[in-house]
Amino acid sequence: MIQIENVTKRFDDHMALNNVSLLVESGSVYGLVGPNGSGKTTLIKCLCGVYRLNGGNIFVDGERVYDNPTLKEHIAYIPDDLYFPATYTPRDLATLYQSLYPSFSWERYHELAKVFGLDDKKRIARFSKGMQKQVAFWVAMSCAPDVIILDEPVDGLDPVMRKKVWGVILQEVEERGVTVLISSHNLRELEDVCDHVGILHKGEVLLSKALGDMKSDTFKLQLAFADTFPVELLEKLTVLSHTESGRVHMLILRGERTELLKTVEAYEPLLCDLIPLTLEEVFIYELGGKGYDFKKILA
Repeated sequence: MIQIENVTKRFDDHMALNNVSLLVESGSVYGLVGPNGSGKTTLIKCLCGVYRLNGGNIFVDGERVYDNPTLKEHIAYIPDDLYFPATYTPRDLATLYQSLYPSFSWERYHELAKVFGLDDKKRIARFSKGMQKQVAFWVAMSCAPDVIILDEPVDGLDPVMRKKVWGVILQEVEERGVTVLISSHNLRELEDVCDHVGILHKGEVLLSKALGDMKSDTFKLQLAFADTFPVELLEKLTVLSHTESGRVHMLILRGERTELLKTVEAYEPLLCDLIPLTLEEVFIYELGGKGYDFKKILA
């Protein structure tokens, strides 16, 4: 379990994280999303014990992370920007990790060698960016970590390898109950793998919910009426956005599905289509409430 409690992190006069609190349950996959500069990578580096906090606490399985090498032996972190020693091969890197992680498994290393299909005697520097990302997963997963922290994990991978990597991650969750936190801009892929999602905005938590709950109380509603649109209907609904195209009105609503339909159908619409939002749409409309004018951007 990962507990992030009232975390604050400053760089000089810049507040990168402001009173951030999140809970990642053991054996779950948590997606961390947000616009560029929202604090995702800073939070991850705090979680990995790279940065000292200015305030608050971070616990992994009840222990503080910062300056705790024993706990870090159970955490695998794959950053967006990778670095490898210039002369290292995948086998050299695996040998290094074996010295750092007591749970490192050569058996798992050889199993994953078949998944990635890379030459482990070739210098990593000679691999493409996507192949280097595969090496990072190959070696990190061989450490049998209890917690996996990923920053843009499949960036640079082709579609086939992306699927394989997600398969490896979810296998770890299913078979060993590993806890995973993923930061990514690819919301479509997160929607397929995450149990919970948190949205960061300007160093603060905008929203943190189970993915199912997040999508179950926010809807897209298409409406059309025989006569003019009943403006008084808007006063009875929690409307996040309202646009129209001819006679068809598009509303983004928050509320309970049955009650929404009951309220709308009382006005006898010709068209009434209530659709759950995708994670990407939830993200866009939540940010829309924080000053992002998407109508002007898309006009």
